[in-house]
Amino acid sequence: MNIVILAAGMGKRMQSALPKVLHPLAGKPLLSHVVDTARALAPDNLVVIYGHGGDIVPEKLGADDLKFARQEPQLGTGHAVMQALPQLRDDVPTLVLYGDVPLTAAASLRRLLDMAGTDKLSILTVNLPDPTGYGRIVRESGDIVRIVEQKDASPAERAITEVNTGIMVAPTAKLREWLSTLSNNNAQGEYYLTDIVARAVADGVPVTSAQPDAVWETLGVNSKVQLAELERIHQRNLANRLLEAGVTLLDPARIDIRGTLTCGRDVTIDVGCVFEGDVELADGAVVGAHCVIRNARIGERAQIKPFCHIEEAAVGASSQIGPYARLRPGTELGEDVHIGNFVEVKNATIAAHSKANHLAYVGDSTVGSRVNIGAGTITCNYDGVNKHRTVIEDDVFIGSDTQLVAPVTVGRGATLGAGTTLTRNAPAGKLTITRPQQITIDAWKRPVKQPK
Repeated sequence: MNIVILAAGMGKRMQSALPKVLHPLAGKPLLSHVVDTARALAPDNLVVIYGHGGDIVPEKLGADDLKFARQEPQLGTGHAVMQALPQLRDDVPTLVLYGDVPLTAAASLRRLLDMAGTDKLSILTVNLPDPTGYGRIVRESGDIVRIVEQKDASPAERAITEVNTGIMVAPTAKLREWLSTLSNNNAQGEYYLTDIVARAVADGVPVTSAQPDAVWETLGVNSKVQLAELERIHQRNLANRLLEAGVTLLDPARIDIRGTLTCGRDVTIDVGCVFEGDVELADGAVVGAHCVIRNARIGERAQIKPFCHIEEAAVGASSQIGPYARLRPGTELGEDVHIGNFVEVKNATIAAHSKANHLAYVGDSTVGSRVNIGAGTITCNYDGVNKHRTVIEDDVFIGSDTQLVAPVTVGRGATLGAGTTLTRNAPAGKLTITRPQQITIDAWKRPVKQPK
């Protein structure tokens, strides 16, 4: 089949310089959702009609399987589909989708395609209690004979509750003929794609319909209000899928998934968490409130305490992170690692049973097993130009307020005394300390404030 996605609209009500179809829903552009659904149908041709915003749409979404056609000026939906005609095959049907209708399910579209076959015009319709603003499906003796737009409808036609979603399938050769006969003699002065229904009836081509599983599949975005409403619908749908899979959500209304979240058994997620990119939570993982996790893997039985930020990192089984911890890209934690409050780890590996529980920075480091990193410890990995690596071997104890000036190695079983600034390698199994001798100045007096 051919698939044409109409994505040329300006979206004035969005009050934004960004083309409407590039506004994000669940972390990716509205148009990307439609393209992904279209790809699931394995089309022969996938053509995106763009216009408003210049070339930003093809620049943002360009891919080998996408073709683009520009609509300039924008003269209606029929005119938009005309721009795709040079790239369509006549021997397969054409499915028309909309770049601002992101949640239509592939299953509903397959149902529509089945109704159309190779020689029928088929329309995705829904019944609405309040159809205001939608084109009405006009039937005679049960058969669809035309679609009339709200502004052109008579009072009797406005009372019809079955409406056109805009999504339709047509035999492509006939579609070319019908589009060539369209007129813009209507209230909008545009070439309506919906006018091809009357052309099909006149040609004796059967006009059929199919319905989606849910009305929200056909909802479009014309304003930030509608975008926010659709975001909540989508997020609640994702939450329901997690619940049905056995995930415990403390409040299904307070979770945001902006990518792919894969959960094992007995996973618990508290309120206000945001998951971006590809995130995996293994069996028994617990994520506390208000965490942001992006492109990360959380191991079995790991506990992510509230207010943690984790990005492009791997957390080992039974580890405890946070609260208020930050794991930056390149972090790999082994089993039973403890990263505590206000600890930051970046581009570092930390092996099993090691701990950095308070106020520390571990960057560009290789940390062994059973290491204790005291409060206030930092790895000084940047000399102003280049990054250098710190190696901390197994069973090391690092006292509080220690600075490790990379490149430096702390040998196995070494102890660094509190307040040490390490600039040379510390030998294994020994105490290393750089603390100056403590002195007391007897004659010193504290300054006093001078009277004004």
